[in-house]
Amino acid sequence: MPHHLPNQSATEAFAQRIAALAQPGDTIALSGEMGVGKSVFARAFLRALAGDPALDVPSPTFSLVQLYDTLRGQVAHFDLWRVDGPDALYELGWEDLQDGIMLVEWPERAGEELPRNALHLTLSHGATDEARIVQWRGWEGRL
Repeated sequence: MPHHLPNQSATEAFAQRIAALAQPGDTIALSGEMGVGKSVFARAFLRALAGDPALDVPSPTFSLVQLYDTLRGQVAHFDLWRVDGPDALYELGWEDLQDGIMLVEWPERAGEELPRNALHLTLSHGATDEARIVQWRGWEGRL
């Protein structure tokens, strides 16, 4: 079921809601075309988990993974845009990082390596420049 987010503040509030539910061992798979708000979501999600609204959250586009120590343990923020496929994940510490929380942009590049219990969020453009639509699957009973 689509959920409408009328502006950036609503996208950030949604990310904070997801952060409040996230636990070690969880994976949040964040999909959507470029420019649809994945970075806005990721920044708000990580700031909420860290309890630091000013936390610097650079995009992991070039580093591929950025690690954060948060109030709920370690969070690995992956950007798989430049990853050739699932085989490259092991060089990034994919298996070792699954004990913490994983936030994964471009999760389709992980293929079958994406944990089965992941929360899948797909962002798309809404009716206005700032509006977004989010659809999700997973975390039945939690969200």
